[in-house]
Formats: sequence, structure tokens, C-alpha cells
Amino acid sequence: MSTARTLPPSTIADMAALHRAPEPEVLGPLLERARLSEDERAAVVGTALELLADLREGQRSGWVNQFLQEYRLNSSEGVALLSLAEAFLRVPDPETADALIADKLGDADWRSHAGKSDSGLVNSATWGLVIGRALVGEGGGALKRLMARAGEPFVRQAVGAAMRLMGEIFVMGRTIDEALGRMAKPDNKGFTASFDMLGEAARTFPDAERYFESYAAAIAAAGKARGAGGPEDNHSISVKLSALHPRYEVSQWERCVPLLTGQLEALAGAAAAADIRLTVDAEESERLEMSLAIIEGVANLPALKGWDGLGMAIQSYGKRARPTIAWADDLARRTGRRLQVRLVKGAYWDSEIKRTQEGGLSDYPLFTRKAATDVSYLACARDMLGAPGIRPAFATHNALTVATIMHWAEGPEGFEFQRLHGMGEGLFERLVRERGYNCRTYAPVGGHRDLLAYLVRRLLENGANSSFVHQLADEELTDEELLADPVAKIAAVGGTRHPSIPLPKDLFGESRRNSKGIDLEDRAILARVAEGIRHSRESGNPASSFSARPQEKLDSRFRGNDGKLDVGAAITAAQAAFPAWAATSIEHRAACLDRLADLYEARTGELMAIAVHEARKTIPDALGEVREAVDFCRYYAAEARAKLRSLDLPGPTGETNVLRMEGRGVWACIAPWNFPLAIFTGQVVAALVTGNTVIAKPAPQTPRIAAAAVELAHEAGIPVDALILAPGGPD
Repeated sequence: MSTARTLPPSTIADMAALHRAPEPEVLGPLLERARLSEDERAAVVGTALELLADLREGQRSGWVNQFLQEYRLNSSEGVALLSLAEAFLRVPDPETADALIADKLGDADWRSHAGKSDSGLVNSATWGLVIGRALVGEGGGALKRLMARAGEPFVRQAVGAAMRLMGEIFVMGRTIDEALGRMAKPDNKGFTASFDMLGEAARTFPDAERYFESYAAAIAAAGKARGAGGPEDNHSISVKLSALHPRYEVSQWERCVPLLTGQLEALAGAAAAADIRLTVDAEESERLEMSLAIIEGVANLPALKGWDGLGMAIQSYGKRARPTIAWADDLARRTGRRLQVRLVKGAYWDSEIKRTQEGGLSDYPLFTRKAATDVSYLACARDMLGAPGIRPAFATHNALTVATIMHWAEGPEGFEFQRLHGMGEGLFERLVRERGYNCRTYAPVGGHRDLLAYLVRRLLENGANSSFVHQLADEELTDEELLADPVAKIAAVGGTRHPSIPLPKDLFGESRRNSKGIDLEDRAILARVAEGIRHSRESGNPASSFSARPQEKLDSRFRGNDGKLDVGAAITAAQAAFPAWAATSIEHRAACLDRLADLYEARTGELMAIAVHEARKTIPDALGEVREAVDFCRYYAAEARAKLRSLDLPGPTGETNVLRMEGRGVWACIAPWNFPLAIFTGQVVAALVTGNTVIAKPAPQTPRIAAAAVELAHEAGIPVDALILAPGGPD
């Protein structure tokens, strides 16, 4: 079946429209693009069943897959092993290593797994864990304690060896030369590799320089080992832009984009000279626009004209994946080249979800259902096969996805499959050696200390319940369930979000609403916020209605002859206001706090401007200040409703007994300068909602934002004498 079509040029504005759009809105066109007819579906499933048989054979021959199946991540033992794998190789001394092992091995029930696996190696490893727990466990007599001390070095060495072995399963070699040598062995015959020099984002410029040199050396080595044929027939190199600059973030766009463009230009020039491919890896969603700007800058360089070795990765779990493919095709046509695009499912799902929730943003930048990602992948794959400017590379271990792509492509020419080293060997062995398909192995390279974060991602990917690799090893799942149509799955739920993943605003359920954030990783939004704050400084008016000096806001009743606060008069007024305020209902006081939270959110920009100018906060910190204050208001309102209501107690002799929480009187709330709105608000609203009146003393350095907070509190319904601002110095 033909997949050709004209892809419209996509702009950054097109992507922005989809970035945080509701999932049904994004998935509608994707469902249509990924849908198969009944006849096509039958043909694809037939091919997928053949691939499943190959995959299962590969799974049976791999003890690591069986080990991961035995110790799934939904078991305490699986979590313990994952935690141990993540931390062990970073521990600097034997004593701490022993303590870590004892902590992770000591509480798990390893014996329950003994003899359960079909693999003798896995069962042997389980008995090793049982013995290890006994050796490092606490308690017992003198002999057991002696054995524990004697056994600790043995257990430590065994765990270290196991972690290194796990590393070898997922990492091609400690050096690029070792990795090239391993790829030259017979078991990798027919496969090419994309080498990734392990390492997470650079933290310092020396880190970035070291990673750059590592990439440059890898390009030189891969070029030296180059065989016959074009770049598609030889090994390639993958680079992470975050490894080349310690401030690869939107707020530093003007600093890092030109520098990174220069760094990538140098690496691309070396790759072009060696006639090998260089692919820019995909990273977190907020870096997408920056990466596109850098890739476009390099693609437009006259020195690289005619070189078809430049490539990029696109993550199908992102809502902007499809327009990004259209953008890549348009760039390739504009620059007279064919751009390799590696399509992957996505590597940062957990952290993207968590950061969006913490940021209080409007929606997620990616799909919340695994089946939705699969639909997106298929739609993107179909687009790529029909894009003349793209040479597709499909990175997947899913038999149904592979079978669908084979059906659409109508032959092995013009594209390649990719797999992770240590995963999916059985899926591609016959396709490469008997049917002529091209497959490239994504091959991480690095020492044991560098592999930790990568190893954990691979273990998570293998062990996740929704992972195809994990489901394949589950004997309870039928072939029909494994090969279920993702289009039908998503259509059946109307493309809606996963029910267990609420929108960020609903993170706390019915108890309270999450504070609203601002997407400062969106360059256009950040520019508007920064311009508003800059304008407020230039106009000398940090916040229109909050511009008066706090001292001038003092009620004349509380101003002494010297113009300063008369503390005694303020206390007297607060004491007089206490009975009436304490007599109000809990619901009334909680509602005042909710209204204050809403007012804070409505005036976020003005409050941020004051925080920046008065407290010298950065823009992200100023936003965090306002959001924390909002959260304090809603949290204490929810707590008051839940915990302060009167409680009827038993009356065994007929009397009425009621437990009631009451305010104590006037509270002095003194705030620090470093959290002039958040901590100021938190202690004030906690005292107010419990029925107390408050005299609020801000730090002498930050009175203006406190005055704004008190003004809004009064607007929210808190009586003037129930909350009195007391600005002034340390006296």
C-alpha cells in the first residue's frame, strides 16, 4: 500500500498549538492516519505472529530477560534490585556499600522466588540473594554476626560483579574501540551500530568539554573502522546536546544555542569527513524547539551541503511528534539533503509527567496511555515512509509495530529498523539475515560508573507492565492480547487521558486545587513574563495597585507621632476583633482563604514583579513564591474543613459532650526576607483559619510584597482588624 502524500511545512507555531492540547484533540487525526483496513490488519497480524515466535525464542535464550520477568517492578524484590542497581556502583567506600546491600537485600522475601523460573541461572541467582540476605541480615547469635562480618566482602564483591554483568548486557563496551571490536564479532553480523557515548547532561563546562572530546574520538574511531558502502551501511554516532552545554535550557537560549550550533557543526564536519552518520538524540520536551534551531543552523551550513549524514530522533509519545516530522521533511528539502529521522517511543515519560504535575501546567506534553503512544508511532511512521526528504529509522521492539511498518513499506529498501543493545535480538535476527532488512543497534559506550542512569532506564523499560518486552514474557497473556490493535483501544476510550493520571490542576483530588503554574520553558511565554517584569521596573511601578509604600498603608489608628507603627494600638485592635472573628464558621474562614488563593493567582504577574524587584528573586523563583503561597491558602483551608469541625463525643449519662477547636487570641507572625510571600502567607493563613487574629510583621527588606498580600487578604473577606500589617525594622 502506498504511503506517499505531501507533507505540509510545519512551523513552530503549529507545534505550539499541540504542545499541551487535550489528548482527544491531538489523537483524532492520528487515529485516522494509523488505522488499518480489516484485510490489512489480518495480514499484519499474520506477520506479527511469525515475529512473536522469533522473539520468544530470543527471550528463552536470554537469562537476563527471564531474571527481569521473575523480579518485576511491581514486586518489592524488583524495586529493591532496581534501587541497588541504581546506587551501588556510585558508592565510594566498602562500609557504605555494605550498608546499602544490607538495606536492599534485608527486607525482601527472596525465598518466595526460589525455583520459580525456568532458567537454572535465574534460580541460582535467587539462591544467591537468599544467602546474601542471611549473610548481611541483622540479629541472631554471635556465630551469625561473625558470619555476617566475614560474609560482607563476599556479598559486596558478588553484587558488584552482578551489576557489572548487567552493565555488559545493556552497554556495548567501556570504550569505543571495545565496542567496535564487539560489533565485529559474528553474532553481530549484518547489524550496524549507532554508538552513544554514555553520560547524562553536563553540569559544568569541563564536563561538556570532556563529552565533546569523547564524541569527537568516537567519530574518528568509527570513521577509521568504516567499511564499504554509504553511511547507511556503516556505524554511526549519536549525540546528546545536553552533554555539550551545562545550561541547555530555554532561559539561556541566547547563550547556549549559538555555542551548541558551533559544537554540533564541528562534530558534523568530522562525521561528514569520515562519511558516517551523526544523529542528535531527542531529550525532554522543553528542549525540542532549541534542538530544532540548532539542527537547522547546522543543516544550513554551506560546508555541509550535499551531506546526507545528519540525523535527529523524534519521540512519538510527544504530542508534537507528527508536525516535527513534517518540519524535518521541509528542512531536508530546503537544504537539499535527505535527513535521517529515528522514530522512538520516548525515554522520559515518568519525569515529564511528574514535572508537569509539579509545575501546575495546563496539560501534559505527551500521551498518558501507552496505546496512544503506539497510535502516534504508527501515524508518524506512515508519514515518514511518505516523506521524500526523510530516510526513516524505526526504533522499536514491538512485533505488531514492526509488522505494520513492513506492510506499509512493501520491501526492505529505503529505511532501517533500530533496536537497543541487549533487547529485541530475536525480533530482527531473521529479518536481517534472511529477508534483507537493515537493522542498527543503539549501542551505549562507557565505563561502569557512567551507565547507572541508562541502566535504570533500561530496567524500567523492560520491567514496566505496559512494555511489550515485559508483556511478551508474561505467560498469562495470549497472542491476541499481545497483538491487540492500539487504534481500537484508543478509539474505544475516545482518546481520553489515562484515568489514573489527573490533570495537574486536579493533582490533589477533591481536597484542593493545585496552584496554577506558568510554562516558563515556552520561549514565547517566558519572553512575555520577562517583558512585563522589565516594564514594571522601567516605569517605576512594580505592581500598579500595590505601588504605595507599606508605611503609608498604615491605618491612622496605629500610627504613632513619629509615623511608625504603634504596636500597642495594633494589639488592642486585634484583641477587640478576636471574638467576632473566632465566632465565624470554619467554612467562612476557609472560604476566605480560597478566595485569597484565587486573588493571588489572578495577580500572579504583579506579585512576581514585586518579588523580582524587591526580594531579588529570579523569575522561576518568583513564580514558585506565588504558587507556594497559593498552595498554603488552599492546604490550610482544606485542613480546616477536614479537622476543625465540632466532634460529638459519647454522653454515657445523658449529657452532651462536644469537642471543639477554638482560636487562642492574637498571634504575631514574623516572616523572613528569603520567602517574603510564601512563608509570610503560610503562617498568617494558618493562624487566621483557626480563628485567631494576626499582627503580621514582614522582614524589613521586603515590606511591599507583604503589604500586597495583606491588601488582597482584606479583599478576600478577612476583616481589617483581624489581620494587621506591622512593617518596620528590627525594633
